[in-house]
Amino acid sequence: MCTRLLKWGFSAACLAAFMGIYLLPSPIDPEPLTFEKPPSLVGPLAVNRKLHHGKRQFYGELKGPESFTSDHEGNLYTGTVDGKLWMIHGEQLKFITQMGKNISQCGTPEYEPVCGRPHGVRMDSYGYLIVADSYYGLYRVHPQTGEKHLLISNEEGVDGLPFRFLNGLELSSNGTIYFTDSSNKWGRQHHRYEVLETNHKGRLICYDPVRREAKTLLSDLYMANGLALSPGEEYILIAETSISRILRYWLAGSKAGMKEVFVDNLPGYPDNIRISTVGTYRVGMSTTRFPRFFPPFLDAIAPYPALKKSIVKITPLWAYSILLKKHGLFLELNEYGEIVDSFHDPDGSVTWAISDVYEHQGKLYLGNTDLPFLVVLSQ
Repeated sequence: MCTRLLKWGFSAACLAAFMGIYLLPSPIDPEPLTFEKPPSLVGPLAVNRKLHHGKRQFYGELKGPESFTSDHEGNLYTGTVDGKLWMIHGEQLKFITQMGKNISQCGTPEYEPVCGRPHGVRMDSYGYLIVADSYYGLYRVHPQTGEKHLLISNEEGVDGLPFRFLNGLELSSNGTIYFTDSSNKWGRQHHRYEVLETNHKGRLICYDPVRREAKTLLSDLYMANGLALSPGEEYILIAETSISRILRYWLAGSKAGMKEVFVDNLPGYPDNIRISTVGTYRVGMSTTRFPRFFPPFLDAIAPYPALKKSIVKITPLWAYSILLKKHGLFLELNEYGEIVDSFHDPDGSVTWAISDVYEHQGKLYLGNTDLPFLVVLSQ
């Protein structure tokens, strides 16, 4: 009798727990989505160890050097998760400025909205840094004095919508600034919700620094991220991270104002896109999506919104990192969107979660979102 009562009590407790979870509101509102099977790792995608030749630099000094740019004197610039901008000259590291408040808690996820998070970083023709800070807005920064000038704030936004998650950045030869707002719902602090929800609330925006005017070029993008202009600036590429796709938006010619898929079904989630000296595009993969015995986790749950909602109710944001395989990868694409080469670190012994691949003085500088170093790869 006692055993039966214990079983009933356990069943009742399980049912109550299940109902409690079921009735909890979910922070995400996903739509069903079906992914293609990821491409096979053959030909240009064959697994290799090219990234094992890379060297870590500034370990413990730079956490999450997301994006890079350089000046005519050979100095390199980047921003980190603690809201700081840095100049790199050889093996010397120089602090430039803090995008938000400079407090001791900077570098922790909870204080990102206070400290700032510089994502896209570019050097304009006047020698100023243009910086897209995820929480504060678009800035022009003097690289020597650190003086900041706000061009457009997140609160101001564009077309009646504030910015929530400024991310990718690109500059044209005439000074036009292109940047992405990854989501008008989720900020960078909750970017994992953005990926899990797989919504289409991102935008491509351009800003005219002379007229001080911004306008939306494309909306309804899936986690709009990195950008790259073509060599002749006829079009711009936009990474849609959450659906493993890169779009092409035409800026000139007979197709001006039109968009098309440049490459789809990538073997990972694309971050920044950078053009090489030979005209190819290098794309950092924030995470790979290689099939093993089962489909990749995000691919498998994508068609089931109810399942996604339930998972998010009981799983803290930090826990999703456990599911990510530490496999470093960046791709090289030609002008037709074909993968012509890939660089792997299959065991993540040098790096993983590659955000940027910046070519500078015969070397490739590999960024990341939150690892405590950058990686330099000799060509």
